[in-house]
Amino acid sequence: SHGVVKGYDAQTFGPEDNITREQMAAILYRYAQYKGYNTTASADLSKYTDQGDISAYAVESIAWTNANNIITGMTETTLVPRGNATRAQVAAILSRFCEQFVK
Repeated sequence: SHGVVKGYDAQTFGPEDNITREQMAAILYRYAQYKGYNTTASADLSKYTDQGDISAYAVESIAWTNANNIITGMTETTLVPRGNATRAQVAAILSRFCEQFVK
């Protein structure tokens, strides 16, 4: 109801689908905006060779989560934005987000 989690389009939500790293970034970014957290940080993503793979809707959120070390590269030069997040990655991402923003 607050626009934090959105579907693929008006007819498709995909609740049973795996979540990608860029989808995680978008959800956390929208949640931070909803809660009034500072969302002005933005990382330079040019060091990642796959930055062009980031979906248009997720560029700003990936840059924000990366600047805050919430979602980091899979390697020094790749983000793998459309790759599925593993359970361990989701746990680490949520932990980093909570440590920095949820007080």
